[in-house]
Amino acid sequence: MNIASCITLPQLARGGDAALLLTRLSVGAFLIWGVWDNITSAEHMAKFAAFLKQYGFPSPELMAPLGVAVQFVCGVMFIAGLATRWAGLLCAVNFLIAIVMVDQHAGIRGAYPAWSLVLVGLLLATVGPGKFSADARLRP
Repeated sequence: MNIASCITLPQLARGGDAALLLTRLSVGAFLIWGVWDNITSAEHMAKFAAFLKQYGFPSPELMAPLGVAVQFVCGVMFIAGLATRWAGLLCAVNFLIAIVMVDQHAGIRGAYPAWSLVLVGLLLATVGPGKFSADARLRP
Protein backbone atom coordinates (compact mmCIF):
# COMPACT_ATOMS: atom_id res chain seq x y z
CA MET A 1 0.00 0.00 0.00
CA ASN A 2 1.42 3.40 -0.95
CA ILE A 3 1.28 6.58 1.10
CA ALA A 4 -1.56 8.05 -0.98
CA SER A 5 -3.71 4.96 -0.31
CA CYS A 6 -2.94 5.19 3.38
CA ILE A 7 -4.18 8.77 3.40
CA THR A 8 -7.22 8.48 1.12
CA LEU A 9 -8.40 4.93 2.01
CA PRO A 10 -9.86 4.12 -1.44
CA GLN A 11 -10.69 0.58 -0.32
CA LEU A 12 -13.51 1.99 1.82
CA ALA A 13 -15.36 3.00 -1.36
CA ARG A 14 -16.42 -0.65 -1.71
CA GLY A 15 -18.79 -0.09 1.23
CA GLY A 16 -20.46 2.97 -0.30
CA ASP A 17 -23.66 1.20 -1.33
CA ALA A 18 -24.03 -0.38 2.11
CA ALA A 19 -23.45 3.01 3.74
CA LEU A 20 -26.14 4.57 1.54
CA LEU A 21 -28.53 1.76 2.44
CA LEU A 22 -27.92 2.25 6.17
CA THR A 23 -28.32 6.00 5.80
CA ARG A 24 -31.59 5.61 3.90
CA LEU A 25 -32.97 3.09 6.40
CA SER A 26 -32.07 5.07 9.50
CA VAL A 27 -33.14 8.48 8.18
CA GLY A 28 -36.30 7.03 6.64
CA ALA A 29 -37.27 5.35 9.90
CA PHE A 30 -36.52 8.55 11.82
CA LEU A 31 -38.71 10.61 9.50
CA ILE A 32 -41.62 8.18 9.86
CA TRP A 33 -41.19 7.98 13.64
CA GLY A 34 -41.14 11.78 13.82
CA VAL A 35 -44.64 12.15 12.37
CA TRP A 36 -46.30 8.91 13.42
CA ASP A 37 -48.04 10.53 16.40
CA ASN A 38 -49.56 13.15 14.08
CA ILE A 39 -50.79 10.43 11.72
CA THR A 40 -52.36 8.33 14.44
CA SER A 41 -53.81 11.10 16.62
CA ALA A 42 -56.05 13.98 15.57
CA GLU A 43 -55.15 15.65 18.87
CA HIS A 44 -51.43 15.60 18.02
CA MET A 45 -52.15 16.91 14.52
CA ALA A 46 -54.16 19.77 16.03
CA LYS A 47 -51.26 20.57 18.38
CA PHE A 48 -48.90 20.57 15.43
CA ALA A 49 -51.19 22.97 13.52
CA ALA A 50 -51.25 25.25 16.59
CA PHE A 51 -47.44 25.08 16.71
CA LEU A 52 -47.24 26.12 13.04
CA LYS A 53 -49.69 28.96 13.68
CA GLN A 54 -47.51 30.18 16.55
CA TYR A 55 -44.59 30.51 14.11
CA GLY A 56 -46.57 32.34 11.46
CA PHE A 57 -47.13 29.59 8.90
CA PRO A 58 -49.92 30.42 6.48
CA SER A 59 -52.95 28.11 6.65
CA PRO A 60 -51.60 25.97 9.49
CA GLU A 61 -54.62 23.62 9.36
CA LEU A 62 -53.56 22.76 5.79
CA MET A 63 -49.79 23.01 6.26
CA ALA A 64 -49.69 20.62 9.24
CA PRO A 65 -51.07 17.57 7.40
CA LEU A 66 -49.13 18.54 4.25
CA GLY A 67 -45.85 18.73 6.17
CA VAL A 68 -46.59 15.44 7.93
CA ALA A 69 -47.43 13.77 4.62
CA VAL A 70 -44.22 15.03 2.98
CA GLN A 71 -42.09 13.79 5.87
CA PHE A 72 -43.85 10.40 5.97
CA VAL A 73 -43.63 9.87 2.21
CA CYS A 74 -39.95 10.86 2.19
CA GLY A 75 -39.33 8.31 4.94
CA VAL A 76 -41.08 5.53 3.05
CA MET A 77 -39.31 6.43 -0.19
CA PHE A 78 -35.91 6.52 1.51
CA ILE A 79 -36.47 3.10 3.05
CA ALA A 80 -37.55 1.60 -0.27
CA GLY A 81 -34.95 3.50 -2.24
CA LEU A 82 -37.74 4.49 -4.63
CA ALA A 83 -37.69 7.90 -6.34
CA THR A 84 -34.90 8.63 -3.90
CA ARG A 85 -33.60 11.72 -5.65
CA TRP A 86 -37.10 13.28 -5.56
CA ALA A 87 -37.48 12.30 -1.91
CA GLY A 88 -34.10 13.85 -1.16
CA LEU A 89 -35.16 17.13 -2.76
CA LEU A 90 -38.48 17.12 -0.88
CA CYS A 91 -36.72 16.34 2.39
CA ALA A 92 -34.21 19.15 1.87
CA VAL A 93 -36.91 21.70 1.03
CA ASN A 94 -39.16 20.57 3.89
CA PHE A 95 -36.44 20.96 6.51
CA LEU A 96 -35.09 24.17 4.98
CA ILE A 97 -38.58 25.62 5.51
CA ALA A 98 -38.47 24.34 9.10
CA ILE A 99 -35.15 26.13 9.64
CA VAL A 100 -36.34 29.42 8.12
CA MET A 101 -39.68 29.42 9.95
CA VAL A 102 -38.85 27.79 13.30
CA ASP A 103 -35.34 26.53 13.96
CA GLN A 104 -33.55 29.79 13.18
CA HIS A 105 -34.76 30.93 16.61
CA ALA A 106 -33.11 27.93 18.28
CA GLY A 107 -29.53 28.80 17.35
CA ILE A 108 -26.96 26.54 15.72
CA ARG A 109 -27.33 23.66 18.18
CA GLY A 110 -31.12 23.70 17.98
CA ALA A 111 -31.18 23.93 14.18
CA TYR A 112 -28.54 21.25 13.65
CA PRO A 113 -30.96 18.27 13.35
CA ALA A 114 -32.93 20.05 10.63
CA TRP A 115 -29.70 21.11 8.86
CA SER A 116 -28.57 17.49 8.97
CA LEU A 117 -31.79 16.39 7.28
CA VAL A 118 -31.36 19.09 4.62
CA LEU A 119 -27.85 17.79 3.94
CA VAL A 120 -28.87 14.10 3.91
CA GLY A 121 -31.68 15.02 1.51
CA LEU A 122 -29.22 16.82 -0.77
CA LEU A 123 -26.76 13.94 -0.55
CA LEU A 124 -29.38 11.38 -1.57
CA ALA A 125 -30.69 13.72 -4.29
CA THR A 126 -27.25 14.09 -5.82
CA VAL A 127 -25.53 10.76 -5.12
CA GLY A 128 -28.64 8.60 -5.35
CA PRO A 129 -29.70 5.60 -3.28
CA GLY A 130 -26.98 3.11 -4.21
CA LYS A 131 -27.36 -0.35 -5.67
CA PHE A 132 -29.46 -1.75 -2.80
CA SER A 133 -32.61 0.14 -3.81
CA ALA A 134 -35.74 -0.03 -5.90
CA ASP A 135 -34.32 2.79 -8.04
CA ALA A 136 -31.36 0.57 -9.00
CA ARG A 137 -33.81 -2.06 -10.27
CA LEU A 138 -35.59 0.53 -12.44
CA ARG A 139 -32.50 1.64 -14.35
CA PRO A 140 -32.45 0.43 -17.96
